[in-house]
Amino acid sequence: MKTKFTRIAAISCLALAFIGGAAHADADDDKWIAKCMRDNKDEGAKESVVYKYCACMNDKMDKDETRSITEWEKTHKKEMKECERKSGWK
Repeated sequence: MKTKFTRIAAISCLALAFIGGAAHADADDDKWIAKCMRDNKDEGAKESVVYKYCACMNDKMDKDETRSITEWEKTHKKEMKECERKSGWK
């Protein structure tokens, strides 16, 4: 499990560097993005695409939101579709 988390963290760092212009995620954002990535690991998309999707969804959520990205997306279809498009999710 530790190795998997380390791999997700490394991918997250690389994705942040790749995205460049995106807002920097804080530690709380990183936690929610990592959970979103775990929630979506078996959906068939590349890890980099899942990261971009999760980061996009996280950016759209209010800072005071208490639901996970996976819970929040169920009631925000417009944002979900936009993040799918931006991340290249097919």
